[in-house]
Amino acid sequence: MKIRLLLASAAALTAVSVATPAMAEEGKIQIKAFVTGVLPDGEITDVNTDIVGLPAGSQSRATDSVVPTIAAEYFLSPNFSLETICCITPHDVRGSGALEGTDLVDDLIILPATVTAKYHFKLSDKIKPYIGAGPTYFFIFGEDVGADAAALGATDVDLSDELGFVLQTGVDVKLNDRGLGLSLDAKRYFIGTTATFRAGNAVALQTEHDLDPWVVSAGLTYRF
Repeated sequence: MKIRLLLASAAALTAVSVATPAMAEEGKIQIKAFVTGVLPDGEITDVNTDIVGLPAGSQSRATDSVVPTIAAEYFLSPNFSLETICCITPHDVRGSGALEGTDLVDDLIILPATVTAKYHFKLSDKIKPYIGAGPTYFFIFGEDVGADAAALGATDVDLSDELGFVLQTGVDVKLNDRGLGLSLDAKRYFIGTTATFRAGNAVALQTEHDLDPWVVSAGLTYRF
């Protein structure tokens, strides 16, 4: 009887020792559902062509946007991961400075194709801040000539797609042992675009712009 009891105890301890690491091991994939604020700049940095004659002190700004986003992350190790995001953000371009209040571009959509490599710090079992960086490519489409630009004769506008760079920081907070968590994230993009206004087939105005948006997010995560 004693031998059977000892064997049973040993078997139980072995089962626990094998099961515990498996339960503690975190999954390699993490999905994040965010509410995201996109806060671009949009200022004019250079004027390539100016047939319309912009007044001195002319400037522009891009409007902010709040959108839902999804991020997908793959952990290469407990500390290193790769992440990409999925979202589109709508914006308008308005005049500032000497152009204050003018409607220049309406309904442009940005698709920021972004991949970041991230390093995670372990403050505790529950709190893990991180930093990251990587390339981004902005696809810009859907833009329409604003009412004030159309009144000056513009019939078409195009904002160029561009390659840029992004820096990232944030923190993941573990809420339970079933993979649920909370994440706060901030990205700063370094990227520009060229805006070309046409009157018929002629280029009436072409300007360079810094977009350089801050992108701040908060939401829930699931890791498996």
